[in-house]
Amino acid sequence: MDLLRSWMFVPGHRQKMIDKAFGLNTDAIMLDIEDGVAPNEKDAARKNIAESLGREKTPGSPARYVRINAIGHARMDADLEAVVRPGLEGLVCPKVDTPEEVRKVDAILNDREPKMNMAKGAVRLLIAIETPRGLLNAPAIAASSPRVIGLIFGAEDFGREIGLPAVREGEARDLIYARSAIVVAAASAHVQAVDGVWVDLNDSQGLSGFAKQSRQLGFSGMSLIHPSQIDPINTVFSPTAEEIDYCQKVLQAFEEANARGDGSIAFGGQLIDRPIIERARRTLEMARSLGILSA
Repeated sequence: MDLLRSWMFVPGHRQKMIDKAFGLNTDAIMLDIEDGVAPNEKDAARKNIAESLGREKTPGSPARYVRINAIGHARMDADLEAVVRPGLEGLVCPKVDTPEEVRKVDAILNDREPKMNMAKGAVRLLIAIETPRGLLNAPAIAASSPRVIGLIFGAEDFGREIGLPAVREGEARDLIYARSAIVVAAASAHVQAVDGVWVDLNDSQGLSGFAKQSRQLGFSGMSLIHPSQIDPINTVFSPTAEEIDYCQKVLQAFEEANARGDGSIAFGGQLIDRPIIERARRTLEMARSLGILSA
């Protein structure tokens, strides 16, 4: 599964925004039928999205996901009826609290995919954790279906649930526990962890700082709400030239040490053993998959 660093919300009732989003360099788009769409616009959103998914996908264009309404809500059935069709790569499932909710969507997809001439398992799931209950169940949710490719943090809903002030302060320091817990839950199931949005479009420095903190916490990507945020997020969640150079030198030194029969080495004043070597290998694999480093 390819690493998806930038996940952009796109309101499904705005056809012009959908058209533009298909040509952006974000890794994935989340065509929205949920919170970003008023109740009286949801039918229009379903229609726009269904028609747009039928377009041919060009190389390098964003992965196509759709954020449906909450599992068990009456609107969810209409959403799935409209958007589960060839061209759909995944669903974003909001406000998930239990593994059973994920398995309910899994069963619907198992029934619908063959009817739409889609391969079984073609539709992946990105699961939104937005409540304290969902956070407590996050490890089980992440492992609840082979369709699950990641967990995404719904910071604004979560903040409301735990009674945070309306105005966010700093780099979401008040949510570090919840964010770290989501990273651990995702890692336990070997799926991606996607952080919430940076809502201040006028604070590019704040965006950069928040994204760097997210990566340091272990997130592999972020969600976003405006095209201006794509490049900063992609940059932060990609290996830098300095990281790549360091990892290459570490691997070379370790291979030379192994040839001498040594299991660990001192490199740059640091003890280097197998866990660090594996992290270096993973960084170089990521750089190759992103085209930053030649294979």
